[in-house]
Amino acid sequence: MPNIRPVSDLRNYTEVLKDIVAGDPVFLTKNGRGRYVIIEMEEYEKLKATLKLMSELSKGEESAKEKGWKDIAEVEKMLGV
Repeated sequence: MPNIRPVSDLRNYTEVLKDIVAGDPVFLTKNGRGRYVIIEMEEYEKLKATLKLMSELSKGEESAKEKGWKDIAEVEKMLGV
């Protein structure tokens, strides 16, 4: 179950921070609507790395669609394997 707290709980931020565990962010609401998310730094770094990887994979897929795919033999030859 998601951990949802009003942003006003940040007045006692140490209690809010105690509720943060890896993979279980704290969602903060403002005026009853979702506004912010607090996550551990390690989780944030993982999310950033995942987004970057997905972006690069998407670029590669678009390039392959435009320029054509290479088969494994061509790739091995290019890499000198």
